[in-house]
Amino acid sequence: MIGLDLDGTLLSDKKELLPYTREVLRRAIERGIVVLAATGRPWTGIPQELREFPGIRYALTANGARIIDQQENRIIEEKLLSPEQALKALEICGRYDTLQEVYFDGQGYLAADQMSQIEKYHKNPNMWEYVRTTRLPVPDIRKLVEQENRGLDKTQALFADMEEKQRAWEDLEAEGEFELVGSLKYNIEINAPGVNKGTGLVTLGRYLGIRREEIMACGDGDNDTAMLREVGFGVAMENAEDEVKQAADYITASNEEEGVAKAIEKFALNS
Repeated sequence: MIGLDLDGTLLSDKKELLPYTREVLRRAIERGIVVLAATGRPWTGIPQELREFPGIRYALTANGARIIDQQENRIIEEKLLSPEQALKALEICGRYDTLQEVYFDGQGYLAADQMSQIEKYHKNPNMWEYVRTTRLPVPDIRKLVEQENRGLDKTQALFADMEEKQRAWEDLEAEGEFELVGSLKYNIEINAPGVNKGTGLVTLGRYLGIRREEIMACGDGDNDTAMLREVGFGVAMENAEDEVKQAADYITASNEEEGVAKAIEKFALNS
């Protein structure tokens, strides 16, 4: 099995699946390898091309909070934030200048009045259109959580000021009831305790009869570190943060140089 982070890993900087990568994924699937996205994105945030890619059946979303069998349209595993936890996290992050999101059932939501301020919080211009096309605007996300009154995949805050992000991280950490990662330098992703991509992939592997040693994963961000350590063979991108590289067994080329395809070809297809 091969679990693939999306942003900064499988996808180019323009959020595209490049031709050589597409061909290598096809060959891996034909070889009988289970290939899936292992992402912090919600299900609706996975590019349609990947959701409909022939032979890709499973998806690990929201950092492992939700593992989906899309062929049978069912959830294999979910570890959700309680509404009380989500409201507490939103309140803490709301003390600072943030854009906040919540994810229910694989769909991301944000406050309608913040939809027009994406450029202020997302430092990467390539993320602007992604957010506009995948998030649903609502009048008030806190009220949405209160009205739904059920578990969430995760919540996220994007920060305009990095010192405020650090203070918010410390405030959240002090609560002792959240799993915190930052896949971007300017965000905090908040999951239920114990949720990470690595345990999610191992859980899916166990479900499919695939041993940990038979699982490879590729990533570049903070939310990939545990995954690269947990699986049998962890691959960091050349563009990954230093801590991610230290957690990996191998460093491949950058996402712009289709490093995922090169690693899959080297370690999974050349035997």
